[in-house]
Amino acid sequence: MGVVYLVRHGQASFGSADYDQLSELGVRQSHVVGDELRRRGAGSGEAWCGTFARQRGTAQAAGFSPQHDIRWDEYDVHDVLAGHGIAADGTGADPRSFQRGLDSALARWVEAGASSPCQESWAAFAARTRSALGELVASLGQGEDAVVFTSGGVIGALAALALSGGAEPDWGRVFLPLHRVVCNTGITKLIVGRSGVSMVSFNEHAHLEGESSGLLTYR
Repeated sequence: MGVVYLVRHGQASFGSADYDQLSELGVRQSHVVGDELRRRGAGSGEAWCGTFARQRGTAQAAGFSPQHDIRWDEYDVHDVLAGHGIAADGTGADPRSFQRGLDSALARWVEAGASSPCQESWAAFAARTRSALGELVASLGQGEDAVVFTSGGVIGALAALALSGGAEPDWGRVFLPLHRVVCNTGITKLIVGRSGVSMVSFNEHAHLEGESSGLLTYR
């Protein structure tokens, strides 16, 4: 069977003028997750990432040369916040305040479905992430694997898809709590078999513990 490893990017630059850059800690996390993937024998097949600098930087620091596909990009956080009544500048640089605002906006985004005022609705985001995974899965041969460096929302959506079977509104409801806990460089493992795609692990982060303790972050 084939295997897809979904890896969240390393810590970006939360609270800075340009969030879409790996922090120093994010680079260290990326080195560690690269070692972990090689320990597992992952990466014999294709590597992919979105077009964001934090995704590309994580892949490169982990030792991979990925192909780029915009479908692996994260949703537009500022668009979701503004589209559902949360002022991005009102959340400040405090991670807890930001998370509360984002949780509220995401819940409204999912509930609105295709009628969301955002440029990309939850329905559209879910469809593009599903298509990216579907195309990747179809390209895998027997026993091949692929590594995708992406973002928490994409991983949460695809994990929810695997758990809910893509049934709406279950997919959206399952997405919210999963997305919230995806840690930086957490690894989610999907296997591809005759019955389709199954999730066998979610958000693994043992590589950020033990000798690498102190590297676990969510923002």
